[in-house]
Amino acid sequence: MRALWGSRASRDYLSDALTLLPGWTREGRQIKRTLVIDDSQHAALTERIKVVADALHLQPEVRRLDGHTQIRLIPRDGETITEGEVTLAARIEDAYRTVTSDV
Repeated sequence: MRALWGSRASRDYLSDALTLLPGWTREGRQIKRTLVIDDSQHAALTERIKVVADALHLQPEVRRLDGHTQIRLIPRDGETITEGEVTLAARIEDAYRTVTSDV
C-alpha cells in the first residue's frame, strides 16, 4: 500500500489508508486496535508483530487486558504518524488473520 505523506494536497492520506484497515482508529498521534482473541492466539500474534516491528525499526505497544489484546502504534518522534506505522498496522492485520484462521 502506498500513500502520499506530508502536505502536498489538502486530503488526509492517513485517513484514506486507515479506511483500508478495518478496526484501526486514529487517536491523536497514534493508531490503535483492540482484538478479542484467546491467550494462545495473543502469544502467536505478539511473536509475529515483534518480527515485523523489528524489521521496520518500530516499537508497538501490545498488551493483554481482560481477554483483549490492545495494540498501539505511536510514532518514535511522538509527532507524526508515518507510512511505517500504517505499514505495521497492515502487517498486524495479516498476522491476525493468520492466527485466527489456525483455529
